[in-house]
Amino acid sequence: MADIRIKGRMVNAIRISLDTSDHDAIRQQLAPMLEKTAPQGTLAVIESSVEQELIALIQLLIDLDLQPMAVTEGILADQARAIQFPVIPPDRHLQQVKAKKEQVVEVKIEVPEELPQDSKKPEIIPPPIISHVTSYHDEILRTGQCLVQNQGDIIINAGINSGSEVIASGNIHIYGSVRGRVIAGAGGNTSARIFCHSLEAELVSIAGTYCVADDIPPDVVKKSVHIYLNDNQELVFDALQF
Repeated sequence: MADIRIKGRMVNAIRISLDTSDHDAIRQQLAPMLEKTAPQGTLAVIESSVEQELIALIQLLIDLDLQPMAVTEGILADQARAIQFPVIPPDRHLQQVKAKKEQVVEVKIEVPEELPQDSKKPEIIPPPIISHVTSYHDEILRTGQCLVQNQGDIIINAGINSGSEVIASGNIHIYGSVRGRVIAGAGGNTSARIFCHSLEAELVSIAGTYCVADDIPPDVVKKSVHIYLNDNQELVFDALQF
């Protein structure tokens, strides 16, 4: 038996795009964003449109409980190679489209009527926190388009073309032919699921575990399919019977 094996597993990583070299501003703006979208220890790919000190930037991201893993080819690439830090190709350019409708579930922050005598009731009531969003899209996702929902689920009442991409932190439902890339559980949600009417995808992924077109079980191709992770974190493809 071979001593080395290659397994199909993607890492869960975010891409941080920077248009400033002001590290105080980066910290101030990035910290609240990470609280909502990235758990502690999330891997991060860095891309920057401005020159800046890479080592200091890496340390800043580590201080924010991220794990910098690479920079994209570009303005920081020479610094990265000088310190033997990985450089990866930039993402293919996709046009991010907006869902036609969104349903937002909010959690209100209750302010108690009675507070301790040494406390003052806040003059400004804190805004509600968004706990879950479901995006609804009723048009075909065309080649070069991307639909993203970082706080919930996506429901598409049409198909997605090859060269398009759907990304959700939760579940994805597609009531049409799936010919692009479908990525559910972005950020590590292993309970996320994918449902589609006709599976012909270039890639499907849940919480970083992925399967490319050539490896999709042939008996579910062009079938209505339910995709999920089993207890061993392996993708399961169940044909739906109607």
